[in-house]
Amino acid sequence: MKDNELYVYYGDEPGKMVKKILERIRIEEEIRPSDLIGIKPNLVLASRAEEGATTDPELVAGIIEYLQGKGYSNIVVLEGSWIGDRTSRAFEVCGYNELARKYGVKLIDLQRDAAVSLEVNGEELNVCREALAVDYLINVPVLKGHCQTRITCALKNLKGCIPDSEKRRFHTMGLHRPIAYLNKVLRQDLVIVDGIYGDLDFEEGGNPVQMNRIIVGKDPVLVDSYVAELLGYEIDDIPYIRIAAELGIGSADLRQAVIKELNQPQGGGVIKKSAKVEWLTSNVVEDQACSACFGNLVHALKRLDEEGELGRLKEKLYIGQGFKGKEFQGIGIGSCTKGASKIIGGCPRVATRILKELKALI
Repeated sequence: MKDNELYVYYGDEPGKMVKKILERIRIEEEIRPSDLIGIKPNLVLASRAEEGATTDPELVAGIIEYLQGKGYSNIVVLEGSWIGDRTSRAFEVCGYNELARKYGVKLIDLQRDAAVSLEVNGEELNVCREALAVDYLINVPVLKGHCQTRITCALKNLKGCIPDSEKRRFHTMGLHRPIAYLNKVLRQDLVIVDGIYGDLDFEEGGNPVQMNRIIVGKDPVLVDSYVAELLGYEIDDIPYIRIAAELGIGSADLRQAVIKELNQPQGGGVIKKSAKVEWLTSNVVEDQACSACFGNLVHALKRLDEEGELGRLKEKLYIGQGFKGKEFQGIGIGSCTKGASKIIGGCPRVATRILKELKALI
């Protein structure tokens, strides 16, 4: 797999989906038999994955099954939850204790780990010893919003690999610069983004958006740049992405990215909506929409609201395969709504493009 490649697989069965991608990219070609493989999910707190905050254990199970099927047995799952919760509790509530028993993998609570002091650009950072001991690190963040940094994904997920005292200090430093610096000393070899459910605004969940996709890449800066666009943000809106690119951690240039969608999103299922998503989409008429397209629209509407423009949207928005072959008045979202009097095409169209075109229409 090349650094500028991003693989996307749509669906709602993360265990099966991730194995499809891993079979395609063949990571076993870059992992030695003796390597210690570390899997770093996002277990920021003790909350089930469908709440939009934490990595689905089914996804991690799929990764472990693939690796064990290739003969790897030296696998650990490591995490340090946020200061307001205990990692041990998150392991239990999020389903990881059960996963560890089933597959015989070790769970490492980084809240209990010793730290090593490292220097980056004249700044001292304290990083958990067990995280630094990993030979091949698979980062498995959640695709979600964040109330302070706007998004949280690959780069920020490594914040779980520092002590609680350092997490507090990162906030006094403004988060963006230390997050970028941390990725200079702690390398992630593969990023597998859990994009099944992700919270609209907050790291701790509660307003989940059903996005039904997995994104895989080697470059965490490129992954986060792509995720920012999916959630309706430009690269310059997320300072830690720009800083990480300047440090040489990866590329933020999406023009050079090769995005490989291994399948197409499917509609027809029931899309789960939180109260806030219901409010944001009160002007949306949905009929058999795929969750990938609908999720992108939700994030675009959220950005429109943040910019104070949502109230100007008077026309109905139509989305879903139920509108194929029909002509109607209103704004159609996606390729399925070509009969609309106005259309924002694409399958699925990313939130940044939906936002830009909506603003031009209202």
